[in-house]
Amino acid sequence: AMLRAAAKNHGTEAGGVTVVIDPSDYERILNEIDQAGTTSYGLRLELATKVYAHTAAYDGAIAAYLSRLNAAEPAQDAAPELAPWPRVLTLQAQQSQALRYGENPHQQAAFYKDATVGTGLLANYRQLQGKELSYNNIADADAAWECVRSFQTGACVIVKHANPCGVALGDTAAAAYTKAFKTDPTSAFGGIIAFNQTVDEAAARAVSEQFVEVLLAPDYSDAALAIFAAKKNVRVLQVPLGDAHNPFNAKRVGGGWLLQTPDTYLDDSAQFKVVSRRQPTDQQWQDLLFTWNVAKYVKSNAIVFAGNGMTLGVGAGQMSRVDSARIAAIKAENAGLSLQDSAVASDAFFPFRDGLDVVADAGATCVIQPGGSIRDDEVIAAADERDMVMVLTGTRHFNH
Repeated sequence: AMLRAAAKNHGTEAGGVTVVIDPSDYERILNEIDQAGTTSYGLRLELATKVYAHTAAYDGAIAAYLSRLNAAEPAQDAAPELAPWPRVLTLQAQQSQALRYGENPHQQAAFYKDATVGTGLLANYRQLQGKELSYNNIADADAAWECVRSFQTGACVIVKHANPCGVALGDTAAAAYTKAFKTDPTSAFGGIIAFNQTVDEAAARAVSEQFVEVLLAPDYSDAALAIFAAKKNVRVLQVPLGDAHNPFNAKRVGGGWLLQTPDTYLDDSAQFKVVSRRQPTDQQWQDLLFTWNVAKYVKSNAIVFAGNGMTLGVGAGQMSRVDSARIAAIKAENAGLSLQDSAVASDAFFPFRDGLDVVADAGATCVIQPGGSIRDDEVIAAADERDMVMVLTGTRHFNH
């Protein structure tokens, strides 16, 4: 109450109250007093705003907690029962950057950071060089970063319009990038490139041969930064690796919000079921697990061909699964990549056998999908008919 009262009286006159809640502001306040004998209105307004934001966050946290409590009085010494979601939602964030525009030039936009940002999340980025980030840059960078940090070994992810268009594993950043780029060189033009390992000179030289919008990595060698410095418009971001995830994801709809927990479900391959007569080889298991992980980050309907630690064709965002399968095969053909003996992942079940026939005709010999269709038996029979391996995961990974 005292803080709010003081902030309310920040005033426009010289006698306005200067209210302080953050020790990092002490030096600025003392400097103004030393120079002018008082604080400026602009500083007092800024500090008053900070106070109200602080007290609002405190009140919001209390309201959110109380609104999760069960209305029934708990038994003595019993832990309170909390609902998974509060009845009252208060969002608190700090403007990090005013953006030139939104998805399109006629839309206004800004980037806000949570009060507390977990280690590994994009908002921790430090821009080392390049033009100011745009709305689309940040959205695509987040998609690329979330995908690349999901791999436990060295990887590179190239994203265009929030979809991975090339993903690959590699012992070095250069090796991973070279393989990822081969998936779809056309779509990689002007893309977002993310690494989960240090970008060295060899990787920087390979990347610099193409037009790139944004680069993300946990670290860069001095030689790599010197190479990128020659291309001053390339946005180079350093993001610490970590395992943190957003507590929830939010989507705005007309007059409301949709909230859900993030898709951080760790699929346990020990629970996967081989439902085909043909059993997977060790190499096929590796390919299936790799492509299944990639499919999770592709917009639905998602079909991904892969082999030997790299994507070979990606079909994304189609209204029918069979069309995503066709597009993925066409992408591979256009890139000059063979799909013979490749692995395929589908982010949701095959509603009919037509999608399976498309990937089999393209050369795939193993497929991984959640299952759960009323026509699972028909699709499994089709896999046996085509002498394919089929693995069911039991978990869907829609991404809209």
